[in-house]
Amino acid sequence: MNSTKPADSESTRGNDPSVLLPPVDVYEDASGITLYADLPGVSKDKINVRIEADTLLINGELNLLGTSEMEASYAEIQCQQYQRSFTLGQEFDRDKLSAEFKQGVLRLHIPKVEKAKPRKIEVRVN
Repeated sequence: MNSTKPADSESTRGNDPSVLLPPVDVYEDASGITLYADLPGVSKDKINVRIEADTLLINGELNLLGTSEMEASYAEIQCQQYQRSFTLGQEFDRDKLSAEFKQGVLRLHIPKVEKAKPRKIEVRVN
């Protein structure tokens, strides 16, 4: 798929050790793209999805410790935030993006603009 490309890299996210890149699967069909991002440990109210110019940005804040009274005696996960960005092609309708979050997986669907969707051309016989 050439129309949606990951924009994140060491240069775009820096060397911030508090940022995780969530695994993402992107599927494209004639109607648009559907993106699935794994965000375990993130609650719905701590997810931020936005579009800035041609960039889709996904942020999610982890809440690994249930209370402030708990202290980790050992922790392999040091990061407290997921962050991912993608460059969107002009064929996608940014105003019609839909998002749902279920069981730690964020699903985004971005339809194609009508003029970018494939259409069947009727062939007439004279």
